[in-house]
Amino acid sequence: MNPHAKLITIFSLLLGSTITISSNHWVMAWTGLEINTLAIIPLISKSHHPRAVEASIKYFLVQATASALVLFSSMTNAWTTGQWDITQLTHPVSCLLLTTAIAMKLGLAPFHFWFPEVLQGTSLTTALTLSTVMKFPPLTILFLTSPSLNPTVLTILGVTSAMLGGWMGLNQTQTRKILAFSSISHLGWMTVIIIYSPKLTILTFCLYTLMTATVFLSLNTTKTLKLSTMMTSWTKTPILNASLMLTLLSLAGLPPLTGFMPKWLILQELTKQEMTATAMIISMLSLLGLFFYLRLAYYATITLPPNSANHMKQWHTNKHTSSPTAVLTSLSTILLPLSPMILASI
Repeated sequence: MNPHAKLITIFSLLLGSTITISSNHWVMAWTGLEINTLAIIPLISKSHHPRAVEASIKYFLVQATASALVLFSSMTNAWTTGQWDITQLTHPVSCLLLTTAIAMKLGLAPFHFWFPEVLQGTSLTTALTLSTVMKFPPLTILFLTSPSLNPTVLTILGVTSAMLGGWMGLNQTQTRKILAFSSISHLGWMTVIIIYSPKLTILTFCLYTLMTATVFLSLNTTKTLKLSTMMTSWTKTPILNASLMLTLLSLAGLPPLTGFMPKWLILQELTKQEMTATAMIISMLSLLGLFFYLRLAYYATITLPPNSANHMKQWHTNKHTSSPTAVLTSLSTILLPLSPMILASI
């Protein structure tokens, strides 16, 4: 891609996200979402491969539909209440339409169908952007309107996403699809708790972004797109693969790693809200995700790939690893002891 075009695209992404995050008016929030959608499409389709073009068309159609629902929801609310303020969403139909639109934009089940296919059709770096940066503006709108939304609908969406994200990730062999279903599962956890503790949702999203960025950058360093490639990558970068195993276990939510913190706090908050059944169901559903995270960790470090007698292993242990990847890996594994300080800061 032309450097000037890439600069304009990245600037537009930052501009669209900033407009949506900082706006109080529905039209400005919608404008930011549209700028974001149009800015990411060149990055998705930059390889000009038919699969990338297909992914960009799917992404555009879904996001345009969701943006139209956001605009229709805000217009319906303004027609009945005379308010264009985001925090003044009170009309029941508007609330339901907005919940549907945000679920489509985030990729929550049952509106998750587009997300794995789009991630599969693009590069690892663009997939990282779609999984993290592009989720923040819709999540901000959900954060601002959460007091007005129906808790039962959000709980059903969250539990369904946690279930489908874990269940459908079991049978995948492509790393981008596995991480797409991982994203759906984690967004389910955030949706369940956003009514009762919005700040905890933002904390969970920040930690999820940290761990997912580490995994995507590690896979990008070793050029790993599927599990069979992951089998042989440990001979090239053994230290990076060992740290990738720890990051995957952290993403699964195993103690004493960083990823245990948000799940522990969410389960604690749900129990305080007397939602013990929901807490039990969603914690049991996390075992589905744990299975494919363990499979990824196993493939990354333990499995010896099938090979013939004349197969030559690639021993390139001097492969350069970037400093941001090293820093992110450390943060993805050792932040749990800092839980009291992090909780005090929010």
